[in-house]
Amino acid sequence: MSRVVSELPAALWNVLRDGAPVLVLTAGADGFPNAAFTYALALDAQRVRFCIDDGSSTLSNLRVDARAALQIMAAGNFVYIIKGIAHVVKARLDAKSTPAALYELDVQQVKDQSWRGVTVSPLAYEWDAEQRAAMEALERALYVEMRGAEDGIGEHGSLHRTAW
Repeated sequence: MSRVVSELPAALWNVLRDGAPVLVLTAGADGFPNAAFTYALALDAQRVRFCIDDGSSTLSNLRVDARAALQIMAAGNFVYIIKGIAHVVKARLDAKSTPAALYELDVQQVKDQSWRGVTVSPLAYEWDAEQRAAMEALERALYVEMRGAEDGIGEHGSLHRTAW
């Protein structure tokens, strides 16, 4: 199999279909990369949803340039970067305790970045014992909302739709 494909391989889709922490990568106005740690969930092999905090650099970047990438590091040595064009699905997520928008990435390119003989630790949120139950409940509610949200807004973060 090629290390670069145009949709999520089945094994990666299985990792993302229930949701996982990811890094969202965007380009800032200064041309430098920007990364944000967040949640993502795959609807199918062509669409991955993620949330972005209101007022963040990442949200500002997406409003100017809709190109984005998601860096996945999951259990089982799944190390992938997913590139595509992002658009707003929902301006405000109800399940998140802080204001955040729901975006959907239209997958254009998926690259397997794993190395034979090397294991990468998965990205993960680890909560303090006293917060764990509440935060895990919030995560479950967030993934339910991310999956069920209607694409009612549908506006791209920008007019820029150039393929990678």
